[in-house]
Amino acid sequence: MQQILVNQNAITETRAVTTQAEPLAPRQARLAIESFALTSNNVTYAAAGFDIGYWQFFPTSENGWGIVPVWGTARVVESRTDVLSVGTRLYGFYPMASELVITPENGSAGLVDAAAHRAKLPLIYNQYTPVKNGPASEDHLRALLQPLLATSYLIYDWLQDNDCFGADQIIVGSASSKTGLGLCRYLFEPKERAYQIVGLTSAGNRAFVKGLGHCDTVLTYDQIADLDHVPSVYVDMSGNSTVKAELHGTLKHQLKHSSAVGLSHWNQFTPTTPLEGPKPQFFFAPSQVAKRRQEWGPGKIEAQITAAWKRIAASASDWMDVQVHEGVEAAEGVYAALAKGEADPKIGAVIRP
Repeated sequence: MQQILVNQNAITETRAVTTQAEPLAPRQARLAIESFALTSNNVTYAAAGFDIGYWQFFPTSENGWGIVPVWGTARVVESRTDVLSVGTRLYGFYPMASELVITPENGSAGLVDAAAHRAKLPLIYNQYTPVKNGPASEDHLRALLQPLLATSYLIYDWLQDNDCFGADQIIVGSASSKTGLGLCRYLFEPKERAYQIVGLTSAGNRAFVKGLGHCDTVLTYDQIADLDHVPSVYVDMSGNSTVKAELHGTLKHQLKHSSAVGLSHWNQFTPTTPLEGPKPQFFFAPSQVAKRRQEWGPGKIEAQITAAWKRIAASASDWMDVQVHEGVEAAEGVYAALAKGEADPKIGAVIRP
């Protein structure tokens, strides 16, 4: 079995290792991973690995080295359980590796990995969805877009749930990221809206964001001073503390809410000065899912998420080029570019172990 290990204290450092696969215990199934996506989302998993628990999903025996979770598709190749038969294909949360052993159970939430070490982790990450054989492109788009656009939609839903905190403008940081562009799209969809959408991005990505057509205004990070001084919400996808400090300092009391979502700029996360205005609050997508499940019943928010991400995926070829890399070891270079902030936002990277 091949795995990519990441230094938990220096997350740009990786190494590929080969380990001996363990025999299955009763009730277990072995899944061969067919493909998985790598995006800035995975950098956030590594950067928040200790704070949110992402390192706990796929533990290793090497102290200080962990496995970053990815989204992808796998096939059951060995089974000692009646729950899963050989040949079943499953979409879900996987290690950056060539295989995974799970303890599958069927319950009210569908198929889940009931392994003891995952029992206290968020349910949404323990669920696995059977998928049919189809074009590889379907697997690739699902892995690349579903997790990110699900987060985008849940942020949108959460903003509506809170009446956008009374904001006249919603500022989306790192608007070139797939989560950022998804949020801009969902915010743009209502025919009547009481807010303006401002995309914040780097100079190199400004034309890309502007070309998508879902922002009323696109500003670069050095244009933060040009923001309108009106009631605002900031949704931060990057975690860049310098950008955050300047935005807070510019808007001050006009900033009604500041939300932290991603950490793609993880190496610029530590605040250098106290922030003016509201204290940033971390947005945790599973919490919004749990809230809606309780309010609406099972399946309702999931159906909305599915419909929402598929709307954007339908036109993905217009703005995203999928690049497929062969072999687990290829993940090292792709992940490194993402972690160092060198990845092209137009590229959707897929690894085929």
